[in-house]
Amino acid sequence: MDEFTLLAERLQQPVDVAPFHVWAFPDGTEWTLFYRIESGYLLRFPGLADFHVLAEGLGARCWPMPNVSDATTQHLYLNQVLPLILSRQGKLVFHASAVEFKGSAIAFVAESGRGKSTLAACFAINGHRFLTDDGLELKPTRDGYEILPRHPSIRLWDDSQEALLDRHVKSAPSLPFTSKARFLAGVHLPHCGQPLPFRRAYFLGDERARGVSFRRLSEAEALVEWIQHSFLLDVEDRPMLGDHFDRVARLASRIPCYHLDYPRRFEDLSYLQQAIEQHATCKKLAYGLEQQVCD
Repeated sequence: MDEFTLLAERLQQPVDVAPFHVWAFPDGTEWTLFYRIESGYLLRFPGLADFHVLAEGLGARCWPMPNVSDATTQHLYLNQVLPLILSRQGKLVFHASAVEFKGSAIAFVAESGRGKSTLAACFAINGHRFLTDDGLELKPTRDGYEILPRHPSIRLWDDSQEALLDRHVKSAPSLPFTSKARFLAGVHLPHCGQPLPFRRAYFLGDERARGVSFRRLSEAEALVEWIQHSFLLDVEDRPMLGDHFDRVARLASRIPCYHLDYPRRFEDLSYLQQAIEQHATCKKLAYGLEQQVCD
């Protein structure tokens, strides 16, 4: 486990250098500011916490703002900072969820809001344990790649929660900066705690589709998609970027990748799950809700 130290509360002080990278919400609100400092990196979440990440990604220290809860700092570390630390260590980490399927795992890759957590929850409550809600970590193996399990919880918007989960699923404390709720794994939301072989990846499209469709991506297309959905601590470190590109190119050449588009209707989720299951086993579909392209 990478070393994480929670320090005393403190106010966020001005930084004497400009951030070299910024994560922002669609409305322009800054979410994370990335600074390069002498001993490593400063990741600032405005109004919440500062994280000092050591240069080689071997650990992190956190100074929360006054009155910020431990649950908030833990969430920021596990879901935002730790994937970046792992990337600095040369590991492959992506914005994706993953679920168990026939002794292996399939991944749903997408930016926030495209439905990867909803799909993970849908599969989990219907017989396929989830490995991760986001921060998909891959480990190269002799035969391909393994997906490593991460924190046993899933974050969902209210509409997904109401459509999928019953009252028996336990929720974590709410966080002040998001209306998403975190639901903890258990009997009604099963989590897979061991690594599984990586079977294939589905890159989720937008919300304009009128039916379910699958399209095999070329290696070049898959490479671009994986790069776009990568966690990277330092987007200006050329040697690291070159190494990351090479490792992602190998991934794109070994794992089948598909573009998956579908209507965002909760009433169709069971049909969508069936479509994905049948596509993942290359079975011809028996209903007319989707158009399939298989290997």
